[in-house]
Amino acid sequence: METLIVLLIGILVAVATYLILSRNIIRVILGTAVLSHAVHLLILTMGGLKTGNVPLLKEADAPYTDALPQALILTAIVISFAVTAFILVLAYRAYQDIGADDLDALRGTSDE
Repeated sequence: METLIVLLIGILVAVATYLILSRNIIRVILGTAVLSHAVHLLILTMGGLKTGNVPLLKEADAPYTDALPQALILTAIVISFAVTAFILVLAYRAYQDIGADDLDALRGTSDE
């Protein structure tokens, strides 16, 4: 099962890289969102796909699931959502000022 998830992570990173290298700003934003989802899956996979109970103090001998990867993923989801929302607002404002969503048009100069 972990091999399948690692392959999925590789595909997501490849798609995100393709989208980030695009000239359209919306594709770049979607690429960063897909890359953040790939990182979330990577953290979950590196933490191990374990099954077990909630860690309780009175049941020390029972197998339990580590809560640290889940906490890191939850924090990363909140941060990536905030960054994506900020970048979308920034792109919308830039589109209002310039009237184009092409990254070359956002540079301000024609050619260097």
